[in-house]
Amino acid sequence: MIEFKNVQKQYPNGFLALNNINLQIEQGEYVAIIGLSGAGKSTLLRCINRMHDITDGSLQVNGVEVHKLKGSGIRKLRRNIGMIFQSYNLVTRVTVLKNVLVSFVPEMPFWRKVLGIFTKEEKRITLTALDQVGILDKAFVRVDQLSGGQQQRVALARTLAQKPEIILADEPVASLDPVTAKLVMEDFQRINHDLNMTIIMNIHHVELALAYATRIIGIRSGVIVFDGNVADVDGQVLDLIYSGQKQGKEQEANANESSA
Repeated sequence: MIEFKNVQKQYPNGFLALNNINLQIEQGEYVAIIGLSGAGKSTLLRCINRMHDITDGSLQVNGVEVHKLKGSGIRKLRRNIGMIFQSYNLVTRVTVLKNVLVSFVPEMPFWRKVLGIFTKEEKRITLTALDQVGILDKAFVRVDQLSGGQQQRVALARTLAQKPEIILADEPVASLDPVTAKLVMEDFQRINHDLNMTIIMNIHHVELALAYATRIIGIRSGVIVFDGNVADVDGQVLDLIYSGQKQGKEQEANANESSA
């Protein structure tokens, strides 16, 4: 579904954010990308939906070369890729229902956009999406009356309403308390399982990544240093991702002997 081949991303100031990225993500995977701040996690994520352009290599989504798309091609790509941000990006002065209905606006005729008219089917899809994240009872409540966790669920419902195949989530629980963060992570896990939807998430909370994702990608200084199952992540792997060091058992034993 998503394939990076020798991808590089270099900014105009010369900073190399991604260096020789080779990666394949299949339909229905739940992937957590972890690493230090500034390691390239968000850049990697945002290249997938063309929020950032790659500067070298090949990046394909469903066989389509992303960096060659223009105009309507980019809009079609993004229609199939939902994006969740840490900041929610909601209109707080209107209802939950209206915030989710916004997902249909890009595809609506101009006259319906001006008049704000939505079809029964669009409203049905919206209510179903709210039900999927457990806040159907908040449909007619103003967003500014909701908790942070509920607002993140509204953002998730808005994404579900556009019926994407892929959801990209950029630090979706960073501003939530631990209990609420777990509830939102459970929403992502359930959507991934029930809808076979690909979830790719940047996350600082390693313990949440290990508890809910099925695959971990560790990135350091723009380079993927680990890519594997959650079960394979141990202290040595985390040291490699976060400190750039990985001691073998023999080296560790020798180090312990020396210190003794």
